[in-house]
Amino acid sequence: MGVTRKVLKEGNGTDKPKKGDVVTIEYTGNLYDESKADNDYRGTQFDSSVGRGDFKTQIGVGKVIRGWDEGVMEMSLGEKSVLTISGYGSTLTSPSSTPQTVANGPSRDYAYGDG
Repeated sequence: MGVTRKVLKEGNGTDKPKKGDVVTIEYTGNLYDESKADNDYRGTQFDSSVGRGDFKTQIGVGKVIRGWDEGVMEMSLGEKSVLTISGYGSTLTSPSSTPQTVANGPSRDYAYGDG
């Protein structure tokens, strides 16, 4: 399994979610397509949270695919990235960003989106 992250928009470089933090992710999942290099190898879309409402989960604790656990925890506030994740029969890409963060008790609530 491997995860690569292509940063499309730099974040603030400091605010990153920690293991166990609750994150809100807006994402679009695409199959990896070698012929789509000009579109970050994003092929056929297979899933998207856009328009369905917030997807909230703990990060770094195995509640989502390992590629998200690894890749999202490396992103900082305001960042927009394409995560390319291998090891699921076929590689997928998932653009994500970090538009805001909200304090929530002892842990932090992070919001991620691709819009």
